[in-house]
Amino acid sequence: MLTRRHIRVKVMQSLYAFNQSQNDNLATEEKFLLKSMQEMYDLFLLQISLITEIREHAETFLEKSQQKHLATSEEKDPNRKFIDNKVFEILKENESFQNALEKHKVNNWKQDDEYVAIIWNEVRNSVLYQEYMETRETSFKEDKNFIIAIFKEIIAPNDKLYEYLEDRKLTWVDDLPLVNTAILKFLQKLKESTGKEKRITQLFKNEEDKEFAIKLFRKTYLNDEDLSKEMLGKTPNWDKDRIAEVDMVLIKMAICEFLKFTSIPVKVTINEYLEIAKEYSTPKSSIFINGVLDKLSKEYQADDKLNKTGRGLM
Repeated sequence: MLTRRHIRVKVMQSLYAFNQSQNDNLATEEKFLLKSMQEMYDLFLLQISLITEIREHAETFLEKSQQKHLATSEEKDPNRKFIDNKVFEILKENESFQNALEKHKVNNWKQDDEYVAIIWNEVRNSVLYQEYMETRETSFKEDKNFIIAIFKEIIAPNDKLYEYLEDRKLTWVDDLPLVNTAILKFLQKLKESTGKEKRITQLFKNEEDKEFAIKLFRKTYLNDEDLSKEMLGKTPNWDKDRIAEVDMVLIKMAICEFLKFTSIPVKVTINEYLEIAKEYSTPKSSIFINGVLDKLSKEYQADDKLNKTGRGLM
């Protein structure tokens, strides 16, 4: 689920917090980094579990309607198309997903079910729902497309849900766009024949990505003094006090990748940090960072300091 860019963002945030706190306990801060990434995965599970909880609210609503003293013919014989949606069934019976919920203790909606009720009411009153429920017949394709549509148009942009997530963990606000994208990819790849056996998306694509996160954090922190020296004379028009602290962290991380990560192409490193700067720093940061990194990379190449391996890594 985590891309290399988002790993870099998490490392940047941790290094920035480390600098602000002036903590000298590397092990503690490393745990903070891993915890912040793990909490992002908890958000992924939480958002998917919300989908299944909406179904439970819908069934409760239907049962109460049937028990009315003066129930209509429609209420006595309701359309169960929404409740019987095959995506709900797959998620409920997917062992990998259910095990992940249990392992990570994701059960928020049992305690905060008022938010599930809010989403269910918005779904029930939507045009999407009305059109979906016009018939009682369905197919897996229609079921899946409907769940994807309500996630994109009702769940993901919901203001009340956003406020709830912000109150629970402030870092979730930054994580939400990537998490929602990961959920859409997961839903789009569901197949009727193999959905119940499909493994839930993992936090890291592979062990190498997890190692990258830890190594980038350690190597940038432990070499902070040397990385600062590498910047000397490369920012002639900028006083140190005028350089945004986030920019300092990003430049140091990029230099660390230049010198310590032999398999990452220079161009990839520069592009990644420019994109991060555009999103997380000042309007002029990407221009400033690009100038520093471009100058440094050319000097390193001329001095044969770039120990890159493989093709196309320069």
